[in-house]
Amino acid sequence: MWGISNYREEEARKAAAILRELHTPCLVDQIRYNLLERWPEDGLLEALEENGAGCICFSPLAQGALTGKYLTKIPEDSRAAKKGTTVAERYIKEENREKIQRLQRFAGERGQSLAQLALMWVLRRREVTSVLIGASRPEQIAENVKILFQKPLDSGEQEEIDRILASC
Repeated sequence: MWGISNYREEEARKAAAILRELHTPCLVDQIRYNLLERWPEDGLLEALEENGAGCICFSPLAQGALTGKYLTKIPEDSRAAKKGTTVAERYIKEENREKIQRLQRFAGERGQSLAQLALMWVLRRREVTSVLIGASRPEQIAENVKILFQKPLDSGEQEEIDRILASC
């Protein structure tokens, strides 16, 4: 059994076919997927499901951007402040600031933190078998796992999230 990482749709289909010929199934693709990076929705998630593979998502909180901690400034002790990281150039952009602020308000209306909303949103897809989250404090893990007991996103809420992401 094999897994792949960061394959796009076409690559994933080719890899699955090769592995099938070798009688070694492809079980999982590990990908970056979050509210700000939705490229897996352009065929990859469906390709994985068609080939019986799951999906493990890393960076579901956009390296901290979907926690709201970078909305006002980049803390000096944060990952985004370190030289050589791509956090700021990838996520902490003006074009994302309003999206994140609106998502944070939406999460608050649901009685959730932005991080909880972001995790719940990624896990809403049946193709997603797990998410990898990084935590710098145990309290962050305790807060994030509360989504297991929260009301799932309904179709209207998912549509509202799509509107928020498309309108900014």
